[in-house]
Formats: sequence, C-alpha cells, structure tokens
Amino acid sequence: MTVSHVFCVPGLPERELDAPAAGLAEAGISLTTVAPSSDLVLPIERLREHGVHVGLGSDGVRDSWSPFGDADMLHRAHLLARVQDARLDEELEAAFRAGADGGAHLLGLERADLRPGSPADFLLVRGECLPQVVVDLPRQELVVRGGRIVARDGELVGG
Repeated sequence: MTVSHVFCVPGLPERELDAPAAGLAEAGISLTTVAPSSDLVLPIERLREHGVHVGLGSDGVRDSWSPFGDADMLHRAHLLARVQDARLDEELEAAFRAGADGGAHLLGLERADLRPGSPADFLLVRGECLPQVVVDLPRQELVVRGGRIVARDGELVGG
C-alpha cells in the first residue's frame, strides 16, 4: 500500500517521526511525495532510515491544484532537489534516484538502467554528470519507452 502526500509528516520533529515511521515500515506502507515546497516535502532520507520506501511522483499535471506539473520526472527531481536545498552531488543524485527509481520500486517495476535485460526506458540529454543534469535540466534529445522512441528534441513522436 502506498499513501501520497501525507503533508503532516514533514512537520514532525525527528523523535516524533520515529514511531510512525517504524509502524509504516512494519506494515509495509510506502509513501510518495511530489515535492511541492520545502515545508511539505517528505523527509525522504529520515523515512528510509526507518525502512519506509519513499517515491517521487507527479500527479498535479496542469490541474487546479498546481498548473506547474508536466509529468517529467527529471523536472520533478530538479524540484525535489530545489525544495530540499540540495547542494552536494550526493544530494542531487539522491533527488534523481527518488524520481527515477523510487516510484518504480513502489509499483513493483524493474529498475531501468543500461544493463542487459533491463527495461528499455531511458532519456538522452547532454551533460557532464548526473548532478549537473539535475540542476541544468538540459533538453531531452531522445526519450525511449519500452524500446520505442516516444519523444525527440522535446517533442512527442506520433505513433
């Protein structure tokens, strides 16, 4: 089971988070965040320390709750890093992993990487390193889903 948003959790002091986090982990309940603001983003690392699986998602896609959603998980990872005030490469990479792998894990999907047998889901961007890509959000030159090109140069490819 996964619960989204859970806006009451970010405000809990660390010692008040221990018991609920342990209970969530024991019950196998995962949490997701959309990283709407620094006050409302889940304390991902603190929850993971207690064994809670946490994913990053994007459910406010140009709707009345937030007109800024675009279902782009790289963009959502950028927003997460921004609201977490990420500065270090490790923090920027963790934000990317929350978006790239966190939600997939909660859904029971395989982790997409470039190993043989992995799902053929990836995007190509120009960048020197992962943290730089998270910060700069370069244009996605190619997006591949299930081995099929679905977008090229930022535009959907007709199918």
